[in-house]
Amino acid sequence: MAIRLYDTRTREVQPFEPRDPERVGIYACGPTVYSRVHVGNARPFVVFSQLKRFLEHEGYDVTLVANITDINDKIYDAARAAGRESAGLAREMTAHYVEDTGRLGIGRPDHEPLASEFMEPILDLIGALVERGHAYAVDGDVYFRVRTLPSYGELSHRDVDQMDQGEGLEGADRKEDPLDFALWKATKEGEDTAWDSPWGRGRPGWHIECSAMAESLLGLEFDIHGGGIDLVFPHHENEVAQTKAGRGRELARMWMHNGMLEAAEGEKMAKSVGNIRGLAEVLDEVGPEPLILHFSTGHYRQPLAFSPGRLEAAGNAVRRLREAGRRLEPGPSPAQLRPHRDAFFDALRDDFNTARALAALYEWVGEANKLPEGTGSDDLGEMLGILGLERLLDAEEGAPPEVRELAERRTAAREAKEWAEADRLRDALRQMGWEVRDGPQGPELVPAA
Repeated sequence: MAIRLYDTRTREVQPFEPRDPERVGIYACGPTVYSRVHVGNARPFVVFSQLKRFLEHEGYDVTLVANITDINDKIYDAARAAGRESAGLAREMTAHYVEDTGRLGIGRPDHEPLASEFMEPILDLIGALVERGHAYAVDGDVYFRVRTLPSYGELSHRDVDQMDQGEGLEGADRKEDPLDFALWKATKEGEDTAWDSPWGRGRPGWHIECSAMAESLLGLEFDIHGGGIDLVFPHHENEVAQTKAGRGRELARMWMHNGMLEAAEGEKMAKSVGNIRGLAEVLDEVGPEPLILHFSTGHYRQPLAFSPGRLEAAGNAVRRLREAGRRLEPGPSPAQLRPHRDAFFDALRDDFNTARALAALYEWVGEANKLPEGTGSDDLGEMLGILGLERLLDAEEGAPPEVRELAERRTAAREAKEWAEADRLRDALRQMGWEVRDGPQGPELVPAA
């Protein structure tokens, strides 16, 4: 069965035909690092990490790029409110992001470019847009002339006259058209980081950063550009426009967007809404495997509800999978289990349907549990490896006495409501390679990811 994926631009599930028959390039938009990432930020990280694993399984050499936006209005605002230097805040939050997502244990992208390290390509692309008449400079700012590109709106399928770039009143008196958006912003009072440019000192707009980084690392017309569905407009629409206008070619062949994580009330989970939970906080409570499995229970294009009950259900499923693995031995799986393994991969080939793939995985486990202990586990390891859950087959070892003692002291500190001491002991356990998870049956010690 050939791989088929949904393309946001065409609004169709279509055959996946990479630029190079053997190699695939994927660019997935990462976070803006003005605060610690929340659990919703982890969904695209997991989706595109799983997609990379799947495509590698199918025989492709995959390069995954996931950027980090370390130049942005939100960073300046957060730093100013905290009385800090913006670059220092961005560095700190970048380190937290790498640490927190690293705890998922699903691997890292091949490249994680910082916008601040790609200033030359950014300025080059802006210069090409100005030279071609698609952009203009005013008082140190540079804006993109949206109406010079007739195809603008092709990704989001919006009426140009009904669009709002979300820039508010900023630059409104300098724009030729309210629809135009900023490529370069002159330094303003209170902004402590700036770069030289042909138009004066300043810094890039958000959209141009990704166009330049993606082109630099993957070239033009790479295979998949991904990110959250909330980025389709204006961010990705503007990326399409900038590259097409500046280079005369498409940035990406296919656009792939994941749905948002939603709170129990059906609201998008976002810092601006105030209903978020930190990724580190969730990992402290349940660990990486239940979270990854929960993300896999929904089709990537659909919104996914997030609640304690759903995490608990995912944790129970993880325990069942781990227990099934204990009954198995390394080696070829019996032929009668093969149809379920094949159904798993067929589901992924059909628009990367992890929910249907999980159903096939559970069918495999159910049938395997009817067979004698020592049945071969190769199929199970192969399927879990795509999802990033291969650790469920690792042999478990008990925690050493000194680790158990620290965990008991942490439990006592929590019962005494000595939260600072409990946090200190939790960090000490993590440095020793262990995590303590506070589940319904009480604290549980597990090896850190």
